[in-house]
Amino acid sequence: MSDQKARAAGFRRLHDEGVLLLPNVWDGGSARMIESLGAKALATSSAGVAWAHGYADGDRLPVELLLRTVATIVRVARVPVSVDVEGGYAEEPAAVAAVVARLVDAGAVGLNIEDGTRDPARLCACIEAAKRAVAGRGGDVFVNARTDVYLRALAPPERRVEETLARARRYREAGADGLFVPGVTDGEEIRALAAGAGLPLNVLARPGLPPAARLAELGVRRLSAGSWVASAAFGHLRAVVSEFLREGSCEPLFADAWSYADLQALFADR
Repeated sequence: MSDQKARAAGFRRLHDEGVLLLPNVWDGGSARMIESLGAKALATSSAGVAWAHGYADGDRLPVELLLRTVATIVRVARVPVSVDVEGGYAEEPAAVAAVVARLVDAGAVGLNIEDGTRDPARLCACIEAAKRAVAGRGGDVFVNARTDVYLRALAPPERRVEETLARARRYREAGADGLFVPGVTDGEEIRALAAGAGLPLNVLARPGLPPAARLAELGVRRLSAGSWVASAAFGHLRAVVSEFLREGSCEPLFADAWSYADLQALFADR
């Protein structure tokens, strides 16, 4: 696993170089395209992967499909790949750890795992079990603990920072390497979270979020696009195909299309 550990170390270093802009992908094609645009690392979007396979988001994707997707992304990418495992695709920490170990075997060097509405103690146990399982195989994985305090309104507004930091301390003690707080957009709250978490802070693209340069000043180390890239792709697909079906209009199909030759060249060495 020496190569895997080297790639994981490289992924860790990216969190020390300003704000890591992390586009989220859903298959080999999106991974190769986004990597070619200059992404330093890639992360899967659980929603994007689920939608690409015809499933709704929310731990509904069969694990075998996730594993095959990650293996394909790792095959075509030359940059580190992190995987969103939602709640772990299992309930018991040992079963979650088994899923994580298989993802690392497939080439992943990072993962996001969330607390959602569950007891934070469960996520602590999952983090501990996952880290042990990967270390026992001679590997390394950057565990980004996602807390949904903001996203799911798990605390009143005046207590969101306090509750998030309380969870951050528990997740850090369990072995987490990063803290993901989707839903936060207020600059001063972001500053407080970055200062108090004791872990690299990851935020999610949302309307009203400060730009990356400002996020860096506030202490953020990672900005994720989340499911918005997949949503934009599906939105464009919906628009051009709707017009094609409604009017028989071909022109919208060509407006932003890459040529066949360019796409062939993109994948020729993969």
